[in-house]
Amino acid sequence: MKTLIIAEAGVNHNGDMAMARELIAQAAKAGADLVKFQTFSAQQLVTQTAPKADYQTRRTGSSQSQAQMLAQLELSRQDHEMLIEECRRCGIGFFSTAFDAPSFDLLCELGCLPMVKIPSGELTNLPLLRYMTRLNKPVLLSTGMATLGEVEAAIDAIEAGSTLRSNITVLHCTTEYPAPMAEVNLHAMASMRQALGVRVGYSDHTAGIEVPVAAVALGACVIEKHFTLDRSLPGPDHLASLEPQELAAMVRAIRHVELALGDGIKRPSASELKNKAIARKSIVARRPIAAGELFSAENLAVKRPGTGLSPMRWDEVLGRVAVRDFGADEMIEL
Repeated sequence: MKTLIIAEAGVNHNGDMAMARELIAQAAKAGADLVKFQTFSAQQLVTQTAPKADYQTRRTGSSQSQAQMLAQLELSRQDHEMLIEECRRCGIGFFSTAFDAPSFDLLCELGCLPMVKIPSGELTNLPLLRYMTRLNKPVLLSTGMATLGEVEAAIDAIEAGSTLRSNITVLHCTTEYPAPMAEVNLHAMASMRQALGVRVGYSDHTAGIEVPVAAVALGACVIEKHFTLDRSLPGPDHLASLEPQELAAMVRAIRHVELALGDGIKRPSASELKNKAIARKSIVARRPIAAGELFSAENLAVKRPGTGLSPMRWDEVLGRVAVRDFGADEMIEL
């Protein structure tokens, strides 16, 4: 199954629509399936006194509040329309995460919701969970900061909002930017799949591409990864994001892993069949053997190529009478 790869532009446009257009172009060039932004109203999202996360303060300083920082990163309806058109031009799907009900309504009005993305911070927002999942669209539920019980409660609320469990994909996530490798706990993704009976994926905040590639090998059907034009740019999320060439490398690696996973049936591949006779061995004469002589461990050997009797028939051959003379290294016949 093909992995859905979401290139998370998020707020890495810094409020600059020229930068946002270039992010779209780079996501398309890298081969991602969707480029995702974030749709929110700072007034709806945070109080005026809400503190910043440590990683946000490290990247943007402490002079601005979280509300002030987010207000500069809001996308207007006109911005959305322009970005949707730019995605069409570049041949990549537009996607966005809504963080509040009016923002969700805007995305619905614009007809740009192939699925609903619920960010980790909204996993315990019961009114929003119900509101955003009433349409039975496919749901991607990020689970950063959550316990298994909290994820289960969120899924129950989503199902109560008229979305079938078969339409829910749970994304394992570690909400830190960048996320420490020792705290990724990638096996939790499989644990949620088994415990909750849902498809699983991975929303990645680690540095580099190894973890999302490993997630695909472990069964992720969706990968979401932040990217930026330049990690040194100012802004809260740039440092934990891939640069364009790294995003392209991640997409290539995931597609290679998909091919390598195969169908799970153990059998010789088409390309290795030609090597079978060369690499395997046959039962041969260790030394000249005269007709009528008994085959034994002293006069038999196992050598390449594998075009004669299989060594798996060794016990069957021992003690049999040679039907003719055999030269050294000659394939044994019964």
